[in-house]
Amino acid sequence: MPALWEQYRDQFPVTKNLIYLNHAAVAPLSRRCASAMQHLAQDAMDFGSLHYGQWMMTYAGLRESAAKLINAKPEDIAITKNTSEGIAIVATGFQWKAGDAMVAFTEEFPANLFPWRKLEEQGVEVRWLSIFDPPERIEAAAKGARLLAISYVNYLNGYRVDLEQIGEICARQGCFYFVDAIQGMGAFPIDVEAAKIDGLAADAHKWMLGPEGCAVLYVRQSKQDLVEPVQLGWTNFAHYADYASRDMTLRGDAGRYEGGTLNTIGSYGVRAALDLLLEVGVDRIQPAVMALADQLAEGAVAAGFELLGDRNPATASGIVTVRKAGVEAQMAVRRLKDQGIIAAPRQGWVRFSPHFYIAPEEIARVVSVLETL
Repeated sequence: MPALWEQYRDQFPVTKNLIYLNHAAVAPLSRRCASAMQHLAQDAMDFGSLHYGQWMMTYAGLRESAAKLINAKPEDIAITKNTSEGIAIVATGFQWKAGDAMVAFTEEFPANLFPWRKLEEQGVEVRWLSIFDPPERIEAAAKGARLLAISYVNYLNGYRVDLEQIGEICARQGCFYFVDAIQGMGAFPIDVEAAKIDGLAADAHKWMLGPEGCAVLYVRQSKQDLVEPVQLGWTNFAHYADYASRDMTLRGDAGRYEGGTLNTIGSYGVRAALDLLLEVGVDRIQPAVMALADQLAEGAVAAGFELLGDRNPATASGIVTVRKAGVEAQMAVRRLKDQGIIAAPRQGWVRFSPHFYIAPEEIARVVSVLETL
């Protein structure tokens, strides 16, 4: 039987041009994703909104596919612009008061750090931890806290947290559990029920292999009344389809967080991207991504590079971040680009992030270039 990357290689024309190892930044589109958006663009050009009913079906299909990917219910999924918007909806939607406490982590990407720092100006106590802190320290910090926010996978070092272990802690302490999933969703399994996750946000343009500007927000049904929509538009409300209605009863699902017209062309693309991932299966994608990342990490170390963090099966991800004494990261990325290899400079390091359709032979090619730096 062909290897997984061989089975789906033709879905990614980028492979004809580049060795693309930058999925932790912006992913290339698959044929199915691009075709879905091209279809909508053509349809809107030829017929305007004549087929608006199909647009509505696509929104519903996107919610269903996103829900399948994380073992959620479609009615608990909202369509948003990006991860930052999802985080902001939760951060501002809580009815915070001076003296409240929450738990956050110092190594976070700014999108999952600045909103919580802003709360400190309102008198909220933010208990700052490290993602490497032991469970007992997280449990101590979560005691009496209203919310804990953490990324599934760290954007820089690739450290993948134990979602279920933290979920158990939050459940014991009665703490709202929020996950920034953008660096893991699509490549690693997420089960919001098993992990007891209350809220989750993720943009499609990284490991989900979708377009920029379209994302999903999950808020558990039983917790939606805790997160009040702050940015209001005409579609937050139950009777939004009745333009004469002045009833401001919120929608009874996560649609209450959708404040207006959605990114329709993006929704077409994301739905197609998620359906491709569901067809492939995250249970098959994870080991493929891990094998490629392990191969790259081992090769980079053998070439004299330092690896950021330790890789082990429990905490490693598809992100491999390296540096070498005397080799400036920006220069290394330029040299790689000259060879048709796409990586990213991050804070003095070179970050690689391969997805499942990359061939092991391509990773070997990357290592051979690293050996020349």
